[in-house]
Amino acid sequence: MLRGRLRRFLAASFLCDRGIDNQVLDAASILVDRRSRRAKTDRLGAAALLRTLMALERGEPRVCRVVRVPSFEQENDRRRSRERARLVNERGQHSSRVKGLIRDFKPARRDWREQLETLCTADGRDLPPCLKNEIKRECRRLWQVIEMIMEVEAEQRQAAETTVPGIVQLSHLRGIGLTIASVMMNEVFFRDFQNRREVAGYLGLASRPWSSGAVSRDQGIQRSGNPRARRSAIELGWLWLRHQPDSGLARWFHERVGAGKGRIRRIMIVALARKLIIALWRYLTQGLLSEGAMTKA
Repeated sequence: MLRGRLRRFLAASFLCDRGIDNQVLDAASILVDRRSRRAKTDRLGAAALLRTLMALERGEPRVCRVVRVPSFEQENDRRRSRERARLVNERGQHSSRVKGLIRDFKPARRDWREQLETLCTADGRDLPPCLKNEIKRECRRLWQVIEMIMEVEAEQRQAAETTVPGIVQLSHLRGIGLTIASVMMNEVFFRDFQNRREVAGYLGLASRPWSSGAVSRDQGIQRSGNPRARRSAIELGWLWLRHQPDSGLARWFHERVGAGKGRIRRIMIVALARKLIIALWRYLTQGLLSEGAMTKA
């Protein structure tokens, strides 16, 4: 049985294929009563949903947010990058567990068995048998995860060459590898955006102004978009500064940050990520390369 978003998207595609018009709504965008003890039943929920759909059909687009349903192939392609992210997290957990048990030991090296045989305690005695066996089992789990990561990365390379040409186009730029290019294509650029505001809003990198009377301030970014794509975009911003130091975006960052460190750099890297994602969107859709950006040899 399929669960979660995949099941909802498959149901929407199933109805569309049979000529039944349907909409997938973002549940968090539907207004609800803010009383602390409001009544909630299936009957009341269905009535509220019906009122929302009627308002949407009357031409009120802001009454709720309609989710754009990806195709079955698009939803399937993004599984690889998401699986790799989970495996990388699991690899870090196993590695940290081993390093927490013993120091001066590198479990990610292929000669970890030979390393383990030469280790001893601080007073020169051999490792206790139970501790040694625990480390061996943990290293076997670690290497099983490493092999799975290599399998997923091989599938990503094959998909980039055969099914998703945009991945190859992005990976031609310095600072963008196959992994981040796959995440960007599977999570962001598979959609058709109308303008740069939609691109920034989808990643949750748009600003949240607050203005009431004489009070006017900015609350920072929305953080309501795709969290995986937003994390990858910020990571890509740091990589862009390292590998594209002569680009216009890198100069824009350094002119405003200068020698500043800490909080100001963390704030400005988010602004750089927003500009960079918009520049990559224009590069993929219009062929416009960002000022000063370099491609790989």
